[in-house]
Amino acid sequence: MVRMSGKRGNGEGSIYPYKNGFAAYAWVTTPEGDRKRKYVYGKTREDVHDKWIKLHSEAKQGPVVTSSPTLGQYLARWLREVVEPDLKPKTAETYAMHARLYITPGLGSKRLDKLSVRDVRSWVNALLEQCQCCAQGLDAKRDTPRCCAAGDCCERIPSRRTVQDARAVLRSALTNAMTEELIPKNVAGLVKVRSARKKKRHPWSVEEARQFLEAASAAHDPLYAAYVLILVLGFRRGEVLGLTWENVDLDAREISVQMQLQRINRRLVHDETKTEASTAVLPLPEICVAALQRRQKERELAKQAAGELWSDSDFVFTTRYGTPVEPRNFNRRFVDRSTRSGVRQIRLHDTRHTCGSLLAALDVHPRVAMQILRHSKIAVTMEVYTHVPSEATRRALRKLGKHLGKQDPE
Repeated sequence: MVRMSGKRGNGEGSIYPYKNGFAAYAWVTTPEGDRKRKYVYGKTREDVHDKWIKLHSEAKQGPVVTSSPTLGQYLARWLREVVEPDLKPKTAETYAMHARLYITPGLGSKRLDKLSVRDVRSWVNALLEQCQCCAQGLDAKRDTPRCCAAGDCCERIPSRRTVQDARAVLRSALTNAMTEELIPKNVAGLVKVRSARKKKRHPWSVEEARQFLEAASAAHDPLYAAYVLILVLGFRRGEVLGLTWENVDLDAREISVQMQLQRINRRLVHDETKTEASTAVLPLPEICVAALQRRQKERELAKQAAGELWSDSDFVFTTRYGTPVEPRNFNRRFVDRSTRSGVRQIRLHDTRHTCGSLLAALDVHPRVAMQILRHSKIAVTMEVYTHVPSEATRRALRKLGKHLGKQDPE
């Protein structure tokens, strides 16, 4: 056995004995443009020599990071300097949530440049089986523990879709790290998460939607017009709550979808819709015109009743004091009205799937319906129009739109 001495070999001018092994360095240019020493370590001279050669090769190809942050440190900076300035507030909040709840607890202590495919794969596998009530200590924060902290796990495991989204956020962060030349490859992009089966939704039939709207109208529900816009025009919650009178032209029978109202980081944010495709000027069917005319009258009565307590704003839908409607409260009101109407419970978002059938029942011309539904081809719209409701339902909906606007709210 040949004993390796501490003497440097030819061409190894920067390799030297260090602690229980060897070390070496090379001069590199950092991403910031500074010239610094970069060190490599190993138990044998051969190991260090190989690392040293690789380091020289990297230095010739471009900037080299001399000190790498942990993934948790990098995520905090990425969210602050890249995500928050560049993305929509709601999207930024969602990214931060995934980082806080899932990525940082599992991978945050790993050095960014040392993060491996195996690390990410192990994290994904653990997340698919990990009760988040236990992991986040949610039960321990309650006055009286009743599940994980009490030794009875509630098995609150993230859905496969949640795990997919968390991995997508990590992949996005590492893509930015590659752009900044902090890492050579995106290890999160090499780990796949099998897609979950899509749950089959069962939206309301036209008859159920009619029953719901008739009950809301008879009860003079102040959100009746909001329900009409959601069911007939396919408005999303944020779009209907963010609607202002400036975007409603009852004379021209048009409505403009431009803004949305969302609660983000504990404050209400009135901002543009998420994408350009979500922004549109839509024609108003008769039932929508009538509902909005009624809403105008209700607003004036509410303003008179509130007196000095009224908070003036241009929002179409407000509380009795003129303030914006809380998004979560809107969901609660929808659930309560569904119960009172005697129709089965569905998600608020599922009402969009009833929209096309309602337009057919209201005898809205297919070309107009195509514009409202934002279909690119008329053939897609015509598929919806083949599901024709009963004539009795058609008459009831036409009557609701025709006469409602002429009635003063009680």
